[in-house]
Amino acid sequence: MKITSRFTVAVHTLLTIYYFGEKNKVTSDFIAQSVCVNPVVIRRTLLSLKAAGMVEVKAGSGGASIVKELQDITLYDVYRAVDSVEGDLFHFHENPNPACPVGRNIHAVLDSHLSDAQAAMENELKKVTLADLTRQLNQKIV
Repeated sequence: MKITSRFTVAVHTLLTIYYFGEKNKVTSDFIAQSVCVNPVVIRRTLLSLKAAGMVEVKAGSGGASIVKELQDITLYDVYRAVDSVEGDLFHFHENPNPACPVGRNIHAVLDSHLSDAQAAMENELKKVTLADLTRQLNQKIV
């Protein structure tokens, strides 16, 4: 199962708002040009980021701005804000055969490892802030 592209689109959206926001009106159309997606995708992304308290979106073509401190937004926050994964990262196949010794015990031997793997990935996302990414972006652009 893949993490949906909503996550990377949301991070790209936030970085676009950060980078261009002081000099340009950053609308969904503007962001969509950078991400190369339909502006409707960006509008949905902005709604999720707004609901999470990360951005403000002015009605009409007023544009978007980041309202939370960059160091207070982690990749994990973005990941959760845009529902990158519904439930667990690993989707378990339905109804393993209880009459089979493997089917009967597969959850007992695998579930905790999959849960640990998801927790490790989420913990890594918690270590990276939008401030970290903007510093890296600024180094790449010069």
